Amino acid sequence: MFTNCLKNNDKLSVNQDKNASNNVEIALFIDQIKSNIWIFGIPSWLFGITDRSIAAFADGYLSYIEIFQLFTASFFFVSWLYLKPNESFNSNDLGPSQYQEYLARTQANKLQVKKLHMISQEYILPFPYLCQIYHLLNLKHLETVHNFSLNNLKIFQISHFQPTSTGGIIKFQTILDSPANPLRIWRQPIVEVDLILHTPYTVELSIPVYNNKRIIVLFNAFPLNDSEHQFFIDIYSDLEWPKPLLQIILHFASCLTLFEDLPYLRALADKNIERLFHLNRASNHETALLFKRFVELYASSGEATKLLKGSEES
Repeated sequence: MFTNCLKNNDKLSVNQDKNASNNVEIALFIDQIKSNIWIFGIPSWLFGITDRSIAAFADGYLSYIEIFQLFTASFFFVSWLYLKPNESFNSNDLGPSQYQEYLARTQANKLQVKKLHMISQEYILPFPYLCQIYHLLNLKHLETVHNFSLNNLKIFQISHFQPTSTGGIIKFQTILDSPANPLRIWRQPIVEVDLILHTPYTVELSIPVYNNKRIIVLFNAFPLNDSEHQFFIDIYSDLEWPKPLLQIILHFASCLTLFEDLPYLRALADKNIERLFHLNRASNHETALLFKRFVELYASSGEATKLLKGSEES
């Protein structure tokens, strides 16, 4: 997964003893706690100001005490916004050597994300958002829709499935069925691929290559209206290939797979795809477990999201 890819490539030249390293880990943890507390405080202050405002205007008259209370709450809220914690500690929080390691780590993480990012593509596609979601979460399309680009790649078995609060993770083994498949140049014949539903909009595909190197694809789909959606593709990789060459290959591969998707998405749109977003109609096949999880979370309840409004009306 993307986080693991970053961790595997966080190679720093700082040589610290174990105690110093532990202190830095604690500092990073405390830094995160500070940030979380500040974020939590914003809705808390807004709730307090709203509550006092409703109480003050309930009788249609503002007393001096109520005005003072509203002014005080507003003043503390603005002050809270200015108290946003810094991204890193200062030298008083850690010893000089530990502080340098802390700065090195935080800076290295930011640079690593930029370093791993290979390409970005953005499209506006004339198909409903639900078509894209069904397409991304249905594993079988890898064998059928992308039969040409993946050269007869087959799903060997589903090895793991884990629901999460906002989606789920499915791991499946793929096999290169054709001995002439060019993918054999950079991967084993059988590898375990991760597909992760992060949110109703974001899906991650993590593909192992060789020597613990991976290609990670982040798909983001956002509905624009009933018949269009915006589609973003971001690809990350820690492959030690010349970056310009790898970018050309990934751009070509991404464009090819999207070109293959277009007839499939059009066919889904013609089939009234909304009808599949009901729990009693979702497939129970193991290759559709992640899609069924999406339906459970975002389409099966009586309070369907706005994204699935069309399925309620069909």
